[in-house]
Amino acid sequence: ILRFSPSSVNSQPWQFFLISSDEGKETLIPTLTEHNREKVRQAALTVVIATQTELDEAHLQALLAQEEQDGRFGGNEEAKKGADGARRYYVGLNSSSPQQQAWMARQAYLSLGFLLMGAATLGLDATPIEGFFPEQLDAAFGLTELGLKSVVVASIGYRSEQDFNASLTKSRLPAEQLFTRL
Repeated sequence: ILRFSPSSVNSQPWQFFLISSDEGKETLIPTLTEHNREKVRQAALTVVIATQTELDEAHLQALLAQEEQDGRFGGNEEAKKGADGARRYYVGLNSSSPQQQAWMARQAYLSLGFLLMGAATLGLDATPIEGFFPEQLDAAFGLTELGLKSVVVASIGYRSEQDFNASLTKSRLPAEQLFTRL
């Protein structure tokens, strides 16, 4: 699900850390707010979604090479050149550091959305977790040295019978308030 999540211009600016071992959980738990620690302890899998700190030339070349290997261009050099040019244009639009970080974070949230929906279709519960300390998480897993920055965390597993929230009715604003037909 995560590997095939969409991203703007197929930029794939992410790295996913899959945590299921006790050792991995013990590294992650101190970086979470108190409220979220039990969610990770109980989860079968926790995913840390990180983005690159910069979309550099090596990443752009790796994307293009993979697309070519996967047959995306059908041997058409113009199509390859066009895809590369379009990606560079959009990456360039977002090239100032804070702007690029925000753009890459939005890509990470696209993958999070697919993860949450995909887990539900598999009969699993998933919880997005923003209650963590990014600098601590990045340090705990050595993300900075890898050129990465944590964006969001999600815990995944089977619903506990003690989950009070599972038996509550979903509450959402009315459709008339949320949707505007033009």
